[in-house]
Amino acid sequence: MADVSLNTLFIILFFLLVCSAFFSGSETALMLLNRYKMRHLAQQGHRGAMMAEKLLKTPEKLISLILLGNNFVNILASSLTTMIALRLGGEALLAVATGLLTLVVLIFAEVTPKTLAAQNPEKIAYPAAYFYTFLLKPFSPFIWVINHITKIILALLGINNATNNNYSLNSEELRIIVSEANALRLKDKDFLTNILDLDQVSVEEVMIPRNEIEGIDLKDNLEEITQQIQTMLYTRIAIFDGGLDNLKGFVHIRPLMQALLHQKLSKVLLRSLCKDSYYILKGVNLHTQLINFQKQRRRVAVIGDEYGDIIGIVTLSDILEEIIGQFTSDPDHHISGIKKLEDNSYLVNAGVSLRDLIRNTEIQLSSPKARTLNGLILEYMEDIPQAGISLKINDYPIEIIQVQDNAVKTVKISPPYLVSKTIN
Repeated sequence: MADVSLNTLFIILFFLLVCSAFFSGSETALMLLNRYKMRHLAQQGHRGAMMAEKLLKTPEKLISLILLGNNFVNILASSLTTMIALRLGGEALLAVATGLLTLVVLIFAEVTPKTLAAQNPEKIAYPAAYFYTFLLKPFSPFIWVINHITKIILALLGINNATNNNYSLNSEELRIIVSEANALRLKDKDFLTNILDLDQVSVEEVMIPRNEIEGIDLKDNLEEITQQIQTMLYTRIAIFDGGLDNLKGFVHIRPLMQALLHQKLSKVLLRSLCKDSYYILKGVNLHTQLINFQKQRRRVAVIGDEYGDIIGIVTLSDILEEIIGQFTSDPDHHISGIKKLEDNSYLVNAGVSLRDLIRNTEIQLSSPKARTLNGLILEYMEDIPQAGISLKINDYPIEIIQVQDNAVKTVKISPPYLVSKTIN
């Protein structure tokens, strides 16, 4: 090396620094690759993605190869710097050259390439995958030795370095990934978040409560039943005999309309068309119930309490609405009964669930026990209020418009700022 000119040594040093920058940047790029996008590109035949995916299946080999190359060029660069310093100024310049090399390596071969790679991982990782795939075969013996020595040292330290392939995530971790995924549209994020939220919502929160279940009572005369069928808004109709507690099952409206058309409707036909009710206990979360609907091949479930009393029904449509939002033309849809007035207040059917109220308005009313607005008002008043009474819950003025059958039917909810404006 004594015969090599200084210019040549500087060129070699520059080349080594470029190699060091490549190793540093490509390592960061490969580790920060979006695995799902990489897998998708690989399945479509992208060569760089295919090679990167193969390399990342054994990350310990890839890291060993990168570190082997990076340390080799850095040590060689340090040796060349020493030779250049001795030629230029002797031992007096050696300390300055060492400090200067450290600064150059840190800025140009570490921080800068790693930052660029973090911002554009795909542009660097996929071309680098070709180079590492080529290097992996000739350097495999060295990598094997390095990895086995590492395993022995870890074993002596009592550390189990067995690869853990269990990368399962819980719903909270998945929710964070979805919320921080910049590549997803807002609508897609909401959709995925709603799916993840299904296991936190019980069937009682979306059910049609007992007092709002519409059906056909076999005790009624055939003329009344005919009129009911013609005005039904639901595709599946509850059939009971003398009251909801004696529920016989559910009938699809299509055969009933056909029977009406051919004047063959009878109570005997209604009984024969009844499909046995599918009962579930309250407290079941929507995720579980969605799976149960699929297993049982059902679309409607009757919710009962611990005493066997019917408290409501839940339909497949109710659960799907939690995921994709309300259907605009589905006859099975349970009308929320929320109407916005010109002064930004709301006229609300008190039977609406607090969950629907929060999701469809800016009103934030909640309770650990009450599921409906009526339940919240009764819980707050500790009595059945009369029409015309006003109260305030969470700073929201609520006016009782209608009370019927020992329950609040209609209320008017005003936003807090309307009251403050009136007072001022």
